[in-house]
Amino acid sequence: MSNPLTGGQVPHPALDMVDLVDQSLGNAGASGSALALEEGGTDRWALPQLKDTGQSWRELSMTGRVCWLVVGFLKACGLLGNLYLFICSLDILGSAFQLLGSRVAGDIFKDSLVLANPVAGLVIGVLVTVLVQSSSTSSSIVVTMVASKLLTIQVSVPIIMGVNVGTSITSTLVSMAQSGDRDEFRRAFGGSAVHGIFNWLTALILLPLESAAAVLERLSALALGATSLQPGARAPDILKVLTKPITHLIVQLDTDLITGGATDKANHSSLIKRWCGTRAQTTKGNSSACGAARCLERNSTAPEDKLPCHHLFSGTALTDLAVGLILLAASLLVLCTCLVLIVKLLNSVLRGRIAQAVRTIINADVPFPFGWLSGYLAILVGAGLTFVVQSSSVFTAAIVPLMGVGVISMERAYPLFLGSNIGTTTTALLAALASPSDMLLSAVQVALIHFFFNLAGILLWYTVPALRLPIPMAKYFGDLTARYRWVAIVYLLLTFLLLPLAAFGLSLAGGGMLAMVGGPLVGLLLLVVLVSVLQQHRPAWLPHCLRSWAWLPRWLRSLEPWDGLVTHCCPCQACGAPHVSPKEAHCYENPEVLASQHL
Repeated sequence: MSNPLTGGQVPHPALDMVDLVDQSLGNAGASGSALALEEGGTDRWALPQLKDTGQSWRELSMTGRVCWLVVGFLKACGLLGNLYLFICSLDILGSAFQLLGSRVAGDIFKDSLVLANPVAGLVIGVLVTVLVQSSSTSSSIVVTMVASKLLTIQVSVPIIMGVNVGTSITSTLVSMAQSGDRDEFRRAFGGSAVHGIFNWLTALILLPLESAAAVLERLSALALGATSLQPGARAPDILKVLTKPITHLIVQLDTDLITGGATDKANHSSLIKRWCGTRAQTTKGNSSACGAARCLERNSTAPEDKLPCHHLFSGTALTDLAVGLILLAASLLVLCTCLVLIVKLLNSVLRGRIAQAVRTIINADVPFPFGWLSGYLAILVGAGLTFVVQSSSVFTAAIVPLMGVGVISMERAYPLFLGSNIGTTTTALLAALASPSDMLLSAVQVALIHFFFNLAGILLWYTVPALRLPIPMAKYFGDLTARYRWVAIVYLLLTFLLLPLAAFGLSLAGGGMLAMVGGPLVGLLLLVVLVSVLQQHRPAWLPHCLRSWAWLPRWLRSLEPWDGLVTHCCPCQACGAPHVSPKEAHCYENPEVLASQHL
């Protein structure tokens, strides 16, 4: 069968695959998710049609209207309640990872010989942020080490890049909650992938440039020299104020010990906070009898004068590892439960005219001829909302379910994610201004490097529409994960764990070994991408044998054999391939056809 795109011969889908598809067409047509590819060529990424099966407001009786209002109010309360518990569970999850990994993070950061390699610094930033599940904690450790002269600004720049990449894992984990519906999972996972792809592309472009010319370091130094800094008040952490009544009853951690773990301070102390003050601090007039520092020193050696913390693990005899594992399991359970309930409530609430109104407002464009400003306004909105909630992870985790249910399009979510990256750096910048005088300059420069890194990424991958490569790449990954759901787990493990660990291991052997192994692999990957693009757009420029990938073994050009292996090992329907049409099966059998729909 001839392929008009490549001019070569492509294999016909396997007969067993065709038979399986033919047998499942009836079931697929009856399922809740409509087939993405019809003979007319339906756009799989178009927002779904919103249907309201209920009665209109005018057709309802007075009793029906009252019931509708009561049910709507209860759904809204349930949505807000689950969102609040979701945010609390994210906070507890971060505490769990800090208990499990902050010591390891400190040990990794202290290896100055490894950190001298920029690639190793980038990878360590990714791994540590994934390990502690908090970019703020990772940045705080870097600032503390720079202020303590254990790290130079030059060495800290690749780590900050890695911190920016590692924080995008949260939205990827959140998208897994919508894996039950193929179309929702396509949009949700694609939305989470666009954030990670943007961060990775920006890091891969700026890391060599920074190693050669130290652009971010010099730019931040110039900006720092042009201002006269004075320590200011810390920005109010709105989320912490809201979640503190719940999270502080469960666990409280000593943040000074977390950041001090990288500087050999109290390495053997427990991170769980057991004392939350002294009696001298609560006794009126004691501060006049002795100085605050002397009171604190005296009370630090007198346990009977200390005030214990009131949380679940304040008096526990368990180790930090045991408490971390308990909190990890409990927070993941609450997190997944809240995500499932949020998605179901969103599907129930966002229907008919309400959903249409919300979708119209979020995806609205500025009238002609200023339509190009719409994306930049979305960047400002994302930055402002992230600054308000004081957490990029919470903001991106809230956007992903809305993308899954079809309220926010990929083209609008992309600038919102970019704005979130900017918003979290402004928060860090204000927090840096509240640092002690001996750490002020280091903290502000690290925050400025983080800000300029994300700003450079926006200039690279958004200002020119033709260079908005993260969007088609995310759509490609979304289509693959919709067809093969196990690809999402492979993507997660490879992007945030296995490949960074492999690069870190090679960096331990030296820069020469890293270049010897990584260089050919990167070159081969770029060659495959180049040939695939030419196959779609300029096949005549290629030799006849390279105009299609038909000459490769099937397991190298198709995921179908791998899907059979995964399905055999994990026979659950969620891991295997869903029912598809023959045209869609042919599309996935030939990756070059799938790629051509986005490039």
